[in-house]
Amino acid sequence: MKNLALFCLLLLSTAIMAQENSDMEKNGKKTEEEWKQVLSPEQYYVLREKGTDRPGNGGYTKHFEKGTYHCAACDAQLFESGSKYESHCGWPSFDDAIEGSVAYVSDRSHGMVRTEIICTNCDGHLGHIFDDGPKDTTGKRYCVNTTSIRFEKSEQ
Repeated sequence: MKNLALFCLLLLSTAIMAQENSDMEKNGKKTEEEWKQVLSPEQYYVLREKGTDRPGNGGYTKHFEKGTYHCAACDAQLFESGSKYESHCGWPSFDDAIEGSVAYVSDRSHGMVRTEIICTNCDGHLGHIFDDGPKDTTGKRYCVNTTSIRFEKSEQ
């Protein structure tokens, strides 16, 4: 009887773990080892270790084609090109994110108080949000690391 109970418990725990792993993959969640295998070292540093690109690094700062900016880790849509503007801060800047695509986390690192922005799908670090954006729109500046995003041109 004990053996049967142990067997059932083992079977149940294996099924639960398999379901959790399936859910993690579906939602863009991976283990850190899996992220290291699919991201470049620079992407891993920025997206998983909350690193920062050097100002002007990568080419999206002055990029203004029509399309959508996606998370470089999980491909979730984050920003529409219509919300991008030149803030002269050295990083790609947007005044709004696609609804539900970005989460906001208090960040008190480096002796500063800021709000970190992360991808809601994979928890990848995107950058920070500030209240010095265009006053005629949202007043927000989503200051985004080029390494954390990729651009997909619209067909129009």
